[in-house]
Amino acid sequence: MSQIYDRVALIGLGLIASSMFWAIKRAGLAGEVTGYARSEATRDTARRIGLCDRVCDTAQEAVEGADLVVLCVPVGAMGVVAQDIAPMLKPGATVTDVGSVKRSVIEAVSPHIPEGVHFIPAHPLAGTEHSGPEAGFAELFDNRWCLLVPVEGSDPEAIAKLRALWEGMGANVDEMDADHHDLVLAVTSHAPHLIAYTMVGVADDLRRVTDSEVIKYSAAGFRDFTRIAASDPTMWRDVFLTNKDATLEILGRFTEELFALQRAIRTGDGEHLFDYFTRTRAIRRGIIDAGQDTDAPDFGRGKAGS
Repeated sequence: MSQIYDRVALIGLGLIASSMFWAIKRAGLAGEVTGYARSEATRDTARRIGLCDRVCDTAQEAVEGADLVVLCVPVGAMGVVAQDIAPMLKPGATVTDVGSVKRSVIEAVSPHIPEGVHFIPAHPLAGTEHSGPEAGFAELFDNRWCLLVPVEGSDPEAIAKLRALWEGMGANVDEMDADHHDLVLAVTSHAPHLIAYTMVGVADDLRRVTDSEVIKYSAAGFRDFTRIAASDPTMWRDVFLTNKDATLEILGRFTEELFALQRAIRTGDGEHLFDYFTRTRAIRRGIIDAGQDTDAPDFGRGKAGS
């Protein structure tokens, strides 16, 4: 791949930003990548492992002269960060983000984007349960989707360059309206995470009664719940607070489905259970056929375990 941006600034140096840096370097997509993290310890770690060509001590320093600025902070902090960096944004630069909620991010960030700077929200649908600068790896986005969510009046050329960057990092790219994005992600990510957190919480209560047998005898289903529930708590707190309407709608539908299954179990309706499980099993097969997971016991996440 050829260079797309002269300078890219990553604000926040967790899993996604770290993986972006390694993917950008793998493909030679930027001349220089600067980085900033609020925590001094995180900045020191980034310098130690060679994350970013230059790690800065302020966000304003990191974005100065950057052609692309990527907000990789929790969605609840994006408005504050955007306000902080606004005076240093280069005319003609693009600001994007990697948050898993889009409407609230647009509302928080847009007022702080100066005239002549492009704002193109985005969301890479990739991640692991690990966090921090040492968790990143260049292959994270390979054959995963990144959704671009252009705001009204977004510059087509700026969108095309951002698309090219994500494609260069290995991702498939699509565009989506902000409200539709938030509803889709409530189904595919947000509600499942909340359910996983809840199930692990129930198991923790039970563990106190069963003398740790829940942990000792964990089967594959519960292990997958614990992997999901190990995700960054700050990020997920902000997700649920900023996408509450869509998440609550999906949780309401989930509750209705759960009641129907409870009724089938209580009344011995095996036909209903069999038909339901057959239909949901087909969804799993569709995900594998689409190349978004594998049949392997670790679901293809071996690279993320380091």
